[in-house]
Amino acid sequence: MKGRFNKPSIDPVAAFFTGLTGLATLFILAILGVILGYLFWRGGGQVSWHFITGGTDTDMFDASRAGIFPMIIGTAARVLLMTVFVIPVGVITAIYLTEYARSGSLLTRFIRSAVNNLAGVPSIVFGLFGVGFFISFLGGSLDSLSGSPEPHWGKPALLWASLTLAVMTVPVVIVATEEALKAIQPGLREASLALGATKLETILRIVLPNALPGILTGGILAISRAAGEVAPILFTGAAYYLRDTPKSLTDQFMDLAYHVYVLSTQSPNVELTSPILFGTVVVLLALTFGLNLIAVIVRSRIRRQMRAAH
Repeated sequence: MKGRFNKPSIDPVAAFFTGLTGLATLFILAILGVILGYLFWRGGGQVSWHFITGGTDTDMFDASRAGIFPMIIGTAARVLLMTVFVIPVGVITAIYLTEYARSGSLLTRFIRSAVNNLAGVPSIVFGLFGVGFFISFLGGSLDSLSGSPEPHWGKPALLWASLTLAVMTVPVVIVATEEALKAIQPGLREASLALGATKLETILRIVLPNALPGILTGGILAISRAAGEVAPILFTGAAYYLRDTPKSLTDQFMDLAYHVYVLSTQSPNVELTSPILFGTVVVLLALTFGLNLIAVIVRSRIRRQMRAAH
């Protein structure tokens, strides 16, 4: 009887590895805190209403008069447009791989190999692909069909930059969507089929609504990766200097990430423009977190509605 009330002994090995993982987590959080703190310390003073809403019609290298509003619009436009392109393609591919494709077939292995290879390709390669395929081949073909003497489609533009980013981030969406689809209980599919629903109806009415939070997670990851990329848009749409924001899909655009590159490498005086540089980084982080926050809120609301429905 006495032994039943003894306190359980502590496994020293388990306690050691628990503490080790906790220290590793704290170390990562500390590094993140130091990076964010340094950026806000150097660039927080530059962020003001004039800095956010001002344009580039005065001097984009003058810390007292510079504005980044065209860069904010360009960054938000290319990220949102990329999301519109990449989500349907990634979701449809993941549905095929999960619901229709045979796991051991040659086609399935080829698609998965292509997805894995795309995930490991450097971003600069996607930029060169965008120039060669979207601008030269696709855009040039459209200009030839239209008979326009001036290039309308065959030049760097917001559309081509967004499509290039979509090609780069599609593996992220495919993998996240596949995991979300696999997490759906098989009993839901079987019950739907047993009640007379077709496979397509089961996917559209049962599987996809339950997997929607995971699909949105893939979108969040795609936004996070694409927001700070410079190499894919360097040749496909980003402009060094523009007075106005893009008015159509065939216009070039200024971008926060590319502006950071310009300020750090092509500024006439890097020391004098460092407040603009760090202020732009702070705004870029805020914009990325804001876009992710919107997606997280939508995902949380969908999850609450699904729990209430059950």
